[in-house]
Amino acid sequence: MSRRNLLRGVAAGAGAVTLPALLSACGEGPGGDGNTVTMGSNASDPVPKKAYAAAFQRYEKKTGKTVKVNTKDHNDFQENINRYLQGRPDDVFMWFAGYRMQYFAEKGLLTEISDVWQDFKGFSPAFKDQATYDGKQYFVPYYYYPWAVFHRKSLFEERGYEQAKTWDEFIALAKKMHGDGIPVAFSDKDGWPAMGTFDYINMRANGYDFHKSLMAGEEAWTSPKVKNVFDLWRELMPYYQKGALGRTWQEAAQGLQKRTAGMAVFGMPHPGQQFPESERDDIDLFAFPEIDPQYGQDAVEAPIDGFLIAKKSKNVDAAKDLLKFLGTPEAEELYLSVDPNNVAVNEGADTSKYSALQKKSVDLMANAKQISQFMDRDTRPDFSSTVMIKAIQDFIANPNDVDGLVNGIERQKKTIFSQPVG
Repeated sequence: MSRRNLLRGVAAGAGAVTLPALLSACGEGPGGDGNTVTMGSNASDPVPKKAYAAAFQRYEKKTGKTVKVNTKDHNDFQENINRYLQGRPDDVFMWFAGYRMQYFAEKGLLTEISDVWQDFKGFSPAFKDQATYDGKQYFVPYYYYPWAVFHRKSLFEERGYEQAKTWDEFIALAKKMHGDGIPVAFSDKDGWPAMGTFDYINMRANGYDFHKSLMAGEEAWTSPKVKNVFDLWRELMPYYQKGALGRTWQEAAQGLQKRTAGMAVFGMPHPGQQFPESERDDIDLFAFPEIDPQYGQDAVEAPIDGFLIAKKSKNVDAAKDLLKFLGTPEAEELYLSVDPNNVAVNEGADTSKYSALQKKSVDLMANAKQISQFMDRDTRPDFSSTVMIKAIQDFIANPNDVDGLVNGIERQKKTIFSQPVG
């Protein structure tokens, strides 16, 4: 969220089929006259695409300049981002905070924007930290969205379901739904959605610090703690929708909308973008349940999306001018007026018109003691793309061979983390 697709392009040859199309559409003719700036967009879904357009159009009206948006399929954009930035990228592009930003900063593929940040107001130190690498800023945060367990309020009321606070209650709820012929929505055709469930089980069972260390390659995937994560996850498997590896996240979210599925671990935009506007007030959430009381529900997975300038931008001044606008409360408010499935990052943004779901998301974040970004943003992209996509999909296909699974992950982890970034 929006979110959350993997950098398969880091692996040699991965995504090569779609790369020519991506590069032919993006990065050509970025201007250079100061009046046109190109935007590489991964907002291919209708709702965010329309929301971004509202913000860009306001900028054009205020400045008389032009924003040329090159939109690509969300997955294709992510899968080819590494080569895209080394080829002919657009001036500005949409991407993610944290490790995913830092990775490209370390590789020298981004333009520093510390001068842009000097004039920003309303960003907390935590958000600035997520935009920083080696003491310099490269990223403008635009919104964030927490991951939680989403469901329809009306379905819970009709069926007498109650939100779960503990793992045992969660499994009991899933079992009851399954008995009513309503499975838990589940998908992983895209290669990333199931990562959110792994992260939450890991943080609830082993704590946030262990999650960070595991993602940094400092913990063994063969440890009993990691095996326990997969063992716990296996308890939930019988109650999932069948055929997860052939189902997109959009189709899983549509299951909630159509009442053919009862709940799902998602980021906030995922169900929101698949519900008609007239039904969005029926979407509710609860925090991923507690597993070990010492960790409770302290950690919240809340990815941050935003904008960066490519190192190969041909119009850096115009790109920085656009970013100065996109970092304002006005720009965030314009986006959220069309796509109320995220939460503003700028403290100056008007939240008086927030939906009930947005307000509940803010409360969820307010109670968080730690915030994670998501597996594919908290670890090296080459590890998440070349190892963890397949590993989790293998687990979904065969959840019984945990020893073989973690042994394979650990072997590959040692190889990847022994190599320098890039």
